[in-house]
Amino acid sequence: MDNSNKRLVLERIREKLLSLFGRTPEDATRQQIYRAAALTLRDELMPLWRQSEQRDLAESRKLYYLSVEFLPGRIFHSNLLNTGLWDAYSGALKELGVPLEELFQQEREPGLGNGGLGRLAACFMDSLATLNLPAMGCSIRYEFGLFRQQIEDGAQVELPDVWLDEDFVWEIERPEDAIEVHFGGKVAEQWENGRLCINHTGYSTVLAIPYDIPVVGYQSQTTNTLRLWSARAPERLDMDQFNRGQYIKALEETELAEVISKILYPADSHIQGKELRLKQHYFFTAATVGYILREYKKTKNRLSDLPKYVCIQINDTHPGLAIPELMRLLLDEERLSWDDAWDIVSRTFHYTNHTIMSEALEQWPISLMQPLLPRIYSILQAINEHICSRLWSFYPGQWEKIGQMAILGFGQVRMANLCVAVSAHVNGVSGLHADILRQQLFHDYYLVEPWKFLGITNGVTHRRWLMLANPKLAEAITEAIGPKWIREPERLSELASFSADPAFLERIGAIKRSNKERFAAFLQETQGVTLPCDAVFDVQAKRLHEYKRQLMNVLHVIYLYDRLLAEPELSMQPQVFLFAAKAYPNYRVAKQIIRLIHKVADMIERTPRVCDVLKVAFVDNYSVESAQILIPAAEISEQISTAGREASGTGNMKFMLNGAITLGTLDGANVEIHDRVGDEGMFLFGLEAREAEALLSGKTYNAGALYESDPLLRRVLDYLINGRIVAEDPRMFQDLYHLLLFGDDHGLADNYLVLRDFSAYIGAHRRALQTYSRPSEWNAMAVKNIAQAGYFSSDRAIAEYNSLIWQL
Repeated sequence: MDNSNKRLVLERIREKLLSLFGRTPEDATRQQIYRAAALTLRDELMPLWRQSEQRDLAESRKLYYLSVEFLPGRIFHSNLLNTGLWDAYSGALKELGVPLEELFQQEREPGLGNGGLGRLAACFMDSLATLNLPAMGCSIRYEFGLFRQQIEDGAQVELPDVWLDEDFVWEIERPEDAIEVHFGGKVAEQWENGRLCINHTGYSTVLAIPYDIPVVGYQSQTTNTLRLWSARAPERLDMDQFNRGQYIKALEETELAEVISKILYPADSHIQGKELRLKQHYFFTAATVGYILREYKKTKNRLSDLPKYVCIQINDTHPGLAIPELMRLLLDEERLSWDDAWDIVSRTFHYTNHTIMSEALEQWPISLMQPLLPRIYSILQAINEHICSRLWSFYPGQWEKIGQMAILGFGQVRMANLCVAVSAHVNGVSGLHADILRQQLFHDYYLVEPWKFLGITNGVTHRRWLMLANPKLAEAITEAIGPKWIREPERLSELASFSADPAFLERIGAIKRSNKERFAAFLQETQGVTLPCDAVFDVQAKRLHEYKRQLMNVLHVIYLYDRLLAEPELSMQPQVFLFAAKAYPNYRVAKQIIRLIHKVADMIERTPRVCDVLKVAFVDNYSVESAQILIPAAEISEQISTAGREASGTGNMKFMLNGAITLGTLDGANVEIHDRVGDEGMFLFGLEAREAEALLSGKTYNAGALYESDPLLRRVLDYLINGRIVAEDPRMFQDLYHLLLFGDDHGLADNYLVLRDFSAYIGAHRRALQTYSRPSEWNAMAVKNIAQAGYFSSDRAIAEYNSLIWQL
């Protein structure tokens, strides 16, 4: 480390403490020292950030990545890593008697996402900057995030995630870039000199105020921007009403406007929640598109050239309203003809689909859209007419088919159809997922325009998920194969030869043990839960949803519990089952599964013989921070979704990168993991996607008959209703029992094939434990997985996007 750099950093931190707080390091709090250090680092970023912004204006093309979620995690330590200033700051803070790791704890995680969608967007922004590709990520500055999860008597309780209670060091407000967004009102059309003119009156206005966060590439010459829009009323206080004593009324309009940027994914089980979500999606897309066009016009004159310089990627359907908004601006503000505006829009947008689940393919009631966004709705009507006319030429007379492909139909605005119909490219996020889009979900559109459908497998940034999360493993890899893998992650393949090196395998095993101990200490400190580190750490960490089949996992734990009671002499490898997940507030089944996990954990704890062998723990309020401690500790990675339902998954990639072995189905990116490690590198089970689809679509699957014919399965399921789990409330989980055996109003019994795959799932676990009993063989599997994980880098994914779609 250069001592001059350390001294300069130390001097600047002292200056910040004095100028901001009137404190010296000796009498400053840890929070004040953190803020001084972080602001000092931010100052270091400013020149390159500004240079990147100026360079973007002259670049041939810039990407705008629109996503309703970004989940960057803590920013201070990733910025230190990417700038190469880690040692300088670590040394300076050491002189102040402040360990760097302790200072990281002072930073709150931005509450800007929930799971894989948001974390993927953050990984992509990291890789875009690292690869020196000009980009701006765009979303909402959620004041309270999704929610902070708290567990009370085994049940999830949602509390506000107050991450902005103090000024966020890394953001800079840009009020000069504010955009007006309009809701409601009436639209009148009139013709003037042969041109249709639109007069929009009576609308309410919300100001979109941008806050910019620098996104630093790893040792690159580019610092990109994450732009977050905050909602603000044009007038913060109605003084006339206030002076008349109507204090609450005076603030009402402000509160109604600013609620737009309060919470991620407000509950939409009622009309007010649906309206708020629709407002959110239009708010940030309208602000972003308005800003893009305004910036473009500062340096360019020809609107027809917009697609040459601007590329807009729609990350899932949430930002789809950007399409009609750009049409609106080009038609109403720029006075272009329909054909010219359509040509620009259809070459500017690109769409990534992230799921085939129907509830996530957004549809908005026309009865809600039309009054809230009257001009946008009239443009959607025109787009729908244009699209249906084109489809008629390809499917003449097939009105039913065209009706299913239409943007408007059955009283709904279908956002996925809009994105597919208009975008220049449509991509899935794994090989299997792309095939499902082509052959099932969007098959009829694929036949019309097959060239626009692509598959680009997701990736994760190894800098955060290995170098920051697992520094001991990163160091071991560098000592083995050199440092080039950091910039060229595909070079991890050179590690394969070390899978036969006993000394290296022993070191890998020691690192895993150390990471297990680190996580155990974390859980003891944060939740008071004690974990036995000699046990296998079996981890399922992902959003709670029925198709991800956390329920099958916990039923397997019940099976092991019952077997240990039934066979007193049975010898079994100790196992720790770790769950980490949030359930959406209005997702009743998911929340009930969380309660079941906790009650099963309690049942095990009160059974002396079993609690020596099995342990179940739930990681509360799962976040990027806890993931960075949990994932390196995992030994078995549970990736057990119903085949054909998971688009890709990125948790599977993070676990693989850290040497956990996948136990899973051939679903999503598991297929490509299998392509690289083979049967000998993971533990596969269950139906494949085509088999699952055939079984469910044929409506021949009978979960009840399976239950009656399989004594083992029947014995496990009966735990849900026989009082063994919760004696004082035997029927607590009867709704889960009925869902599996009889279904509900919305689907078949066992619609996600939990029972159908259960026996195979048990078998996969047995194979995993047999292999685990041979440590050198297990560690060799871990090394082979790490060696093949380079393909799943977000650097590779972004390079593919750029080559196939963006051409930045």
